[in-house]
Amino acid sequence: MPPRQTLPGDDLYARLGVPRDASAEAIDLAWRGLLRKHHPDIAGPDALELAKRINIAHDWLSDPELRRRYDRERADGIRSGRSPRASSRPDRSATAWRPVRRPPTTAERVTAVVERVGRLTRDELDRLALAEPAPIAFLATLRRFVPPELDEVIERAEREAVANLPGPARRDLATRDAVVGQLADIVLGDILEALLGDPAGPRARERLTRGWEAAVGQPRYGPATVAVGDLLERLRALSAEQVRSLASTGTRERLGAPPWPRATSPEEDDALRVSSELASADAAAAIDAVARVGERHGAPARRAAARMAHLLVLRHAFPAREFERHAAPWLGDLIPRLAPWGAR
Repeated sequence: MPPRQTLPGDDLYARLGVPRDASAEAIDLAWRGLLRKHHPDIAGPDALELAKRINIAHDWLSDPELRRRYDRERADGIRSGRSPRASSRPDRSATAWRPVRRPPTTAERVTAVVERVGRLTRDELDRLALAEPAPIAFLATLRRFVPPELDEVIERAEREAVANLPGPARRDLATRDAVVGQLADIVLGDILEALLGDPAGPRARERLTRGWEAAVGQPRYGPATVAVGDLLERLRALSAEQVRSLASTGTRERLGAPPWPRATSPEEDDALRVSSELASADAAAAIDAVARVGERHGAPARRAAARMAHLLVLRHAFPAREFERHAAPWLGDLIPRLAPWGAR
């Protein structure tokens, strides 16, 4: 029997900045937003502990059973005047002296990105190749107006970072642009905001870093990585006859355009868009691993597989009934049903 997890002693809702009645969608969006800001690859190594605490809060509040236990035991502690039943030992973390750490310098942050480029995983590289390109033409114009010493910093960091990329990735413009955009934001961030003002400055910085943040530190299919991985296994196990049956659900007339939840969009959330495109491509490729069925059935079967992967990536953002409507042809077979909220 696995050991019972220790209940966190602080307010997990406050840690994510969401109310106690927040939906699963709101919890997931808050988690991703905070990690984009506090991930060690972005905020420096000193942010590691905070990023861990953000992930712990998400782990507890995104799991229905763990969330019920946390709500119940935390409420018991509040009513009785005791701290939540996390541990019988006193928590000295709030009172223990800790040295004050200075924030990383610009040079240290640049070095961290250059080194991180050399440790990019296959999944991160695949995500970078699909990410929205940084506005490099705009950046090239802007660099004409910055001090020469800062332009030299960017140029030197770009050479070192690109040299750390695997050979094929060096030739991929989206990957290179994402790396350069991240470096430029670190070196020129304050200058950008001073030159462009508000809101153009912050918007330009967001565009520069969007590709990097959508890929680095992200699982292959985002929060839906496990669910999509399970789907790929089921698709690869299909027989030729099952693929032909699946093809009937993948006609263009039946599928229409890929649906997106009202709470988000591919234009606003590049990380979700990349997760969807990568999962859809891998699901379509899984059909090709099945016995030959001919293009007449193969093409619509690939479309159906891609749509299933797309829906799983966005499942957390769809209202339950809307998701079930879109997933109806495959629900309970290739896409598992979820237990109702509050059910074991």
